[in-house]
Amino acid sequence: MSLKGQSIVINNLKFNVVIEGKGLPVILLHGFPDSAYVWREQIKALSGKGYQVIAPDLRGTGDSEAPPERKKYGIDIICSDVVTLMDYLGIEKAPMIGHDWGAAAGWVFAGNYPERVKCYIALSVGHPKAYRSNLEQLLRAWYTVLFQIPYIAEKGLQSFDWLLMRILSNHHSEVDHWIKDLSREGRLSAALNWYRANEFHMLFGAFPRIKVPVLGIWSPGDIFLSERQMLLSAQYVDAPWSYERIEGSGHWIPLDAPKRLNNVLIDYLAGKNPGR
Repeated sequence: MSLKGQSIVINNLKFNVVIEGKGLPVILLHGFPDSAYVWREQIKALSGKGYQVIAPDLRGTGDSEAPPERKKYGIDIICSDVVTLMDYLGIEKAPMIGHDWGAAAGWVFAGNYPERVKCYIALSVGHPKAYRSNLEQLLRAWYTVLFQIPYIAEKGLQSFDWLLMRILSNHHSEVDHWIKDLSREGRLSAALNWYRANEFHMLFGAFPRIKVPVLGIWSPGDIFLSERQMLLSAQYVDAPWSYERIEGSGHWIPLDAPKRLNNVLIDYLAGKNPGR
């Protein structure tokens, strides 16, 4: 499925935003090293079920602009981009779905703007306080330490035909697409700036409790995120909490198990309660 986005200026940056379908809006937030393209199967499925799907290339990714300054990738700025996009599109309140860094941003957004979130679906990444309280999770995130080091991280990922990138992704079928995207001038540093601008805050910052319904989704094949950090997220949700395991998938659930994920999303958005 090819995706055609619209160019929208938000917070003085030009963003590429995919908008498909008509009906209740649903917002999709991607992570590293993706763009809105990672959601292509979900966009097709949800728009086919009567939803209007809004999937931006978040700042520094895809066809959106990439400011060079690290400080411009702070998670509060990312959330400001999303709320400004909602205002621009006239969306008062919507379900939100996030994966990887998009999931981290979604947790922060749901905490800071509960009046704008009908429900939140987090893929792979749990609440920041759950993430940082789990030793297994902190050990799994070893690579984020490397990502903090300018130039060294870029060179390490690019060397030997992007060998480290291929290893980290477990030679995922999407890896050549990611490499093509990140090979554009300034794009790899922009993607890594998500880590550099937010690591300290995610580990030590204050985060509000979540006042909207949440569905956490995790996959046993995820080598980056532990199940426990997702399960512990329930402690920080003061609203209905559900949990779903997607078997047979690695970290990139939207790509690895699209049909299973689509069914879970459609059921949850329709008011059914998958998980436990």
